[in-house]
Amino acid sequence: MLSDLDQFYLKQQEPIRSCMLGLRDIILNVDEHVTAEWKYKLPFFYHDNKMLCYLWIHKKYKQPYIGFVDGNLLDDEDLLVEKRAKMKILLVNPDEDLPMEKINILLKNVLYLRKT
Repeated sequence: MLSDLDQFYLKQQEPIRSCMLGLRDIILNVDEHVTAEWKYKLPFFYHDNKMLCYLWIHKKYKQPYIGFVDGNLLDDEDLLVEKRAKMKILLVNPDEDLPMEKINILLKNVLYLRKT
């Protein structure tokens, strides 16, 4: 039987499914201490047992996004704040190549800034 986490990815329609799976792989590969969990009914990623980010689909734009838990630490013009206090999101167009370099930089920056 598939976990809720696996079912989340499988129930997505293409190209969103492939985009989300690609985002998952990028996030999990940024650091050996990143783990994936099913939390708050969505895919959440932890680093050393602390919330790092999550994946979801924006209701208005109908695009997948990465929600950075400590997004307030990041200063990047592509991140949206919307109505969140600490979190910022990065919208990802599922019809284009994943911005792997941008995602890796953001993830590494938030991991570094948490330590300082």
